[in-house]
Amino acid sequence: MNHSNPRVEYPDLFKLSVDERLELVEELWDSIAADAAPEPESAAVVAILEERMAQYRADPASGISWEEARRLMRED
Repeated sequence: MNHSNPRVEYPDLFKLSVDERLELVEELWDSIAADAAPEPESAAVVAILEERMAQYRADPASGISWEEARRLMRED
């Protein structure tokens, strides 16, 4: 894995607004998930994910941080 500094390699990305960077992260994540997924998700799973994403987009404050999500997963 290349350990170069992304701020040096891709300075224009860091000039984007927070919203633009979040959108880019989402697109990148979707592309990684598509490449890494061994088989397509079921329609039910896709429906749930789309519903949750719509809820988050309607109220971003309703989301939780990765740290909080990880803590909640470990509680179970």
